[in-house]
Amino acid sequence: MKKSMLTLALVMGLGGCSTTTVLPDKSSSLYYTALYNAQAKPVSSVLLEPTLLNADVVLVGEWHTHPGVHLFQAELFEQLSRVNKRTALSLEQFSRADQLTLNQYVKGEIGEQYLIDNTQAWPNYKSDYRALVELAKTNNSDVIAANAPKNIVTCIGRQGISYLNTLDETQQSYIASTIDTSPSDYKQRFMTSMHHGSPSQNENYYAAQVTWDETMAESIVNYLNNHKDAQVMHIAGNFHVKNGEGIARVIKRLAPELNVVWISPVTSVQANQNGYQLLVNPLPPRYVQKQHQQAGFKALGKRSERGEQTACL
Repeated sequence: MKKSMLTLALVMGLGGCSTTTVLPDKSSSLYYTALYNAQAKPVSSVLLEPTLLNADVVLVGEWHTHPGVHLFQAELFEQLSRVNKRTALSLEQFSRADQLTLNQYVKGEIGEQYLIDNTQAWPNYKSDYRALVELAKTNNSDVIAANAPKNIVTCIGRQGISYLNTLDETQQSYIASTIDTSPSDYKQRFMTSMHHGSPSQNENYYAAQVTWDETMAESIVNYLNNHKDAQVMHIAGNFHVKNGEGIARVIKRLAPELNVVWISPVTSVQANQNGYQLLVNPLPPRYVQKQHQQAGFKALGKRSERGEQTACL
């Protein structure tokens, strides 16, 4: 009996004490995010941030498979759509060749599995991009399949930009009309990041990289040319977005009048940046022991060799 009364007292807060709910500390969670502007000042609400709300294009860089970044993307799209009903979602994760099928899905004419089976949807579509597409579908928002087809870009990476000369008219329509591989700060940053391969091979890899950038940027500009009052939120890997050197640089070349802003994930916030910073916690290390890393690289090399057997026309 005494035990029951003690339990009741703790639950009801007898003696004038009130119960307090202790919430878990979310700052260590992989779902934790905090948005900062270029001056490292926290953004309390996107709805109070005119720079984001008034942008023609909002580029959101991501670390693929980071749950916090993907959660932020969905929240941001919902907030932007609340202000601008013509906010369109643009994705690196689908290519131009997928556009008609993606349109069918957004209109409810086909099911999700049919979409996945008949497009180049990424393997992590269901876990990382489904929520975004479903939100756009609910909002009756357009979804842009912005990227170049993977098989074409892969062959550019092997043979160089001249591979484009082998494509037929339909295939060429899936690629930007201009691919600029000339020297730039962006190209220098890309080349510096390449720790293997010959100079000529790395030139081919860069041609593949900018084919992505050019095609995604042109897809966004083409959409805005046909939807003058729209806003586009585009999702892409952070290298395509960081510092405004990838996609943003191409957009400004194609359409200087467009207002483009970008958001990049970071694990520490720094002042005097040229874009927004999304503070997130780092993903777990891929390897802790060196021998595990070496074995992983060896396996990756074998997979790459098998991939080289795929024919490029």
